[in-house]
Amino acid sequence: MDEKLHVSRLVPAALQHIAAMYAGVVTPPLIIGQAVGLDPGAQTRLIAASLLIAGLATLLQTLGVKGVVGNRLPFVNAASSAGIAPILAIAENSAPGHELPAVYGAVMVAGLFCLVVGPFFGRLLRFFPPLVTGVVITLIGVTLMPVPVGWAQGGDKESADFGDMRHLALAAFTLVVILCFQRFARGFFKQVALLMGLFIGTLAAVPFGLADFSALGSAPVAALPTPFASGAPEFQPAAILSLCLVMLVLMTESSAGMLALGEICERRTDGATITRGLRTDGLATLVGPVFGGFPTSAFAQNVGVVSLTRVRSRYVVAVAGGALLVLGAFPVLGAVVSLVPMPVLGGAGIVLFGSIAVSGIRTLSEAGLDDSSNIVLVAVSLGAGIIPLAAPTFYADFPAWAQTVLGSGISAGALVAVTLNLFFHHLGTRDGAHRTPGDVAALKSS
Repeated sequence: MDEKLHVSRLVPAALQHIAAMYAGVVTPPLIIGQAVGLDPGAQTRLIAASLLIAGLATLLQTLGVKGVVGNRLPFVNAASSAGIAPILAIAENSAPGHELPAVYGAVMVAGLFCLVVGPFFGRLLRFFPPLVTGVVITLIGVTLMPVPVGWAQGGDKESADFGDMRHLALAAFTLVVILCFQRFARGFFKQVALLMGLFIGTLAAVPFGLADFSALGSAPVAALPTPFASGAPEFQPAAILSLCLVMLVLMTESSAGMLALGEICERRTDGATITRGLRTDGLATLVGPVFGGFPTSAFAQNVGVVSLTRVRSRYVVAVAGGALLVLGAFPVLGAVVSLVPMPVLGGAGIVLFGSIAVSGIRTLSEAGLDDSSNIVLVAVSLGAGIIPLAAPTFYADFPAWAQTVLGSGISAGALVAVTLNLFFHHLGTRDGAHRTPGDVAALKSS
């Protein structure tokens, strides 16, 4: 992990990490910016801020300050898609013009919460076994699926051509391109199938007049994000509770990533390493909103890159973090991403968010579902999480704070999953007494 590779190996290896994570880094600002109605210039700045924070967080994790902050693993940090659905719920329940201030206030408190809880989080992991995290990850993918469907129809529901066949055909073409690269390409091109789909889909949109290049001409070549460009943060209790719950899930995700990297790199990940890693997550989440960032966590796809390539050097990931920092300092590069038409994003989003749901299903498959109690836990938790999706007005008569927490399928499902896990596997048990083999499997992650 401490090997300093020659530049001829260092740069290509770093590019693989950027290719694996780039779509994931720009997804949260793209979705949230569209949802709150940002103009192209503001959308570009939001993307640049996300890249900048991801670069800083990744550099801090990989290089770190020994014994203080940074896990010093080949570990990528960036804005997590897990926060998108709760953030959209917060924005929907905020007054016009106050959406992002309410979001950023809640994100900052969630970062502070991570810093406080991080040193003790190892003791809490037993409350977040694969049963709970699998439910949450599955709900992230399922809850986000209406977003790419709307994109595929054109993105703007008020537009006269929303749902036009041109949009649907372009989304379908993009999806087919991604599937073809995934099926027939090899090596690097297979890894960047999503990016190739975005690129080719955008080119295909030009003859039909569906590509808008105006943002590219107005974006500054180089600029640093303006602090609190969307206004001073606002602190709403229900929004804070929602994102603190999400932060617990992200901390579990980061801890799992660090443990996995320890196994891959044949270096034991101890409690101190996890604490330093979570401290970095907390700092990035706390400071990020000042410039336009969102909740930060591990990127599992980059753990996969390390496992696949066997290139374990943390300096490779540090170079990737430096490249993200440069991309964030040049908003014109973020504007290139915002050029991608909505239907093209829709076709790619089907794959992106669907793969998140698959990750959750894979986690659940390791969670002891041969036990009837675990089956009931997962069934009820998924049901609670799908209610806001299946019946958006279900909580319309609830208090505003309850609408913010329960209106997000992720928050609702997480609350139910944690509560039922306590009920079935912790209350009334002692030292493993009365637990079935399925219960033991469900608690293995602790």
